[in-house]
Amino acid sequence: MTPFRKILRYALPYKMYAWLNVIANIFYALFGTLAMVSLFPMLSVLFGDTEKLEVEPIWTGLANGKEYAEDYLNYFVTQKANEGVDDVLIFMVALVIIMFLLKNLFGYLAMYFISFLRNGVIKDLRNDLYEKTVDLPVSFYSEKRKGDSIARITNDVFEIQHSFLSILELIVREPLMILFAIGAMLLISAKLTLFVFIFIPISGVVISIISKSLKKHSDKVQEEQGVFLSILEETLGGLKIIKGFNAEKIFSSKFKDSTTRLFKSSNTLLNRQNLASPTSEFLGIVTIAILLWYGGQMVLVEKTLEPEAFLVYMALAYQILTPAKAISKANSSIKRGNSAADRILEILETESAIKDKADAIIKDGFNEKVLIDNISFKYEDEWVLRNFSLNVPKGHTVALVGQSGSGKSTIANLVTRFYDVNEGRILIDDTDIKDITQHSLRNLLGLVTQDSILFNDTIKQNLRIGKENATDAEIIDALKIANAWEFVKDLPLGIETNIGDSGNKLSGGQKQRLSIARAVLKNPPIMILDEATSALDTESERLVQDALENMMKNRTSIVIAHRLSTIQNADTIVVLSKGEIVEQGKHHELLEKRGTYFNLVEMQSLG
Repeated sequence: MTPFRKILRYALPYKMYAWLNVIANIFYALFGTLAMVSLFPMLSVLFGDTEKLEVEPIWTGLANGKEYAEDYLNYFVTQKANEGVDDVLIFMVALVIIMFLLKNLFGYLAMYFISFLRNGVIKDLRNDLYEKTVDLPVSFYSEKRKGDSIARITNDVFEIQHSFLSILELIVREPLMILFAIGAMLLISAKLTLFVFIFIPISGVVISIISKSLKKHSDKVQEEQGVFLSILEETLGGLKIIKGFNAEKIFSSKFKDSTTRLFKSSNTLLNRQNLASPTSEFLGIVTIAILLWYGGQMVLVEKTLEPEAFLVYMALAYQILTPAKAISKANSSIKRGNSAADRILEILETESAIKDKADAIIKDGFNEKVLIDNISFKYEDEWVLRNFSLNVPKGHTVALVGQSGSGKSTIANLVTRFYDVNEGRILIDDTDIKDITQHSLRNLLGLVTQDSILFNDTIKQNLRIGKENATDAEIIDALKIANAWEFVKDLPLGIETNIGDSGNKLSGGQKQRLSIARAVLKNPPIMILDEATSALDTESERLVQDALENMMKNRTSIVIAHRLSTIQNADTIVVLSKGEIVEQGKHHELLEKRGTYFNLVEMQSLG
């Protein structure tokens, strides 16, 4: 199935508007042709070529339809002329005006109906892209540029709107305009119309040659848009570092290189695009010129065609040029749209590596333990964890410590099922987490990370991510447990205060306490703390540590610790090195061993 047809599937819910558009376009094309044909009787009157006919003609069948139409027109004009020439002209002018009015009315209605279809398709496409973006596993975005994903949801969808979906307006209207016009032209002169058909294929061949290379250049433009959006996203995210290291020139140079490549690719694409329209118009005018010569021969030399009929014929022939030009432009639009659709469909059709099983269960509670059973895991080629096992009984706090790169944070990613283990299994109450729906699994878990991920919204709405229907009282209680109420109550709008992009109106310690409050409000039975205090100063660390201890009371916790002073009261401390357990026990037991843990404590105390 082509990308165009796959995108058109999104039009099915709006097929009623499509049918209304088709009906309106049929009438638009019909009245557009009749508007031109209605000039014929007026020209006949002006040229004085109307044959006097006093007797009403009789219908003798479709084979003589053209003669009947001409005879009836002459009879009608004769009757009106008997009433006065002015009446004939007024009637003819009114007829022309009415035809053009009806044509434009149905043209508006066609555009009115198609707008609901176009905008509906774009809305549904964006919604599906966003849902897929959220649904895809974390690993997907560790391999892709964020800016490229943003470009697909913004620029590529915009391209779909202005290429594929603009074609929906042309699919019915323009071919019908050509069809009705050619039908009228055949009635006026079949010989002249067959002559025209000799030149139409030539135009088509030339235009298709121009549009063939458009897709290749369109691919380059859309890929480069993803690159420069990635640079922009990285710049905004790392502005403090860029300024702090005086790296403005480095990033400015990267951005300018990207926009220069985009400039060159866009120029090539647009220049070829723009060539299609004047080429088709020029070829059309050449056809008209040849028609003038050949038709002129029929009018002036052969005397086989009336002058007024020839003028109407030329008007109809010229009327074909506009839809023909639109169709040629649509061809180049399809080439551009195919590139955008390919990139969009790549996301929509990407299979998530982490999926619920068909018979996955919904687990509502936690009763006994979290068991990590002989797991091994690698991100790419190198093993991060090898044959790792750990038992976390209900109500216990287990701390994971070790040097950077020892695999501590990987365990948090595996328990939350952001990644799946390569070997072994992780169980909650003897149920493999792969047999549990992801939604119910994560309902059992609370997560506080090293980076306080907050959103540009109020404190209340940031906390309600933990519990959507939480009351103000519940939010305030959670803030108190997290030692955050002391600063929130002093804010001008309290919990209704907007904290800015990524919570940047707050200090690091304040942001982390809000993250803890969010986890407290969720009130899950299992808490995962991934180096929750490592980025804080001493004062903030003390407040956050108090908040963490409040939160972990009577709760099962897996704590990934950088600062060892924060986990001395843990029930079990597990020391990792290169993805394997080298020691485990309580704080005082490990110190007595004077092994890896003792050395880590010594290094931190010296630091």
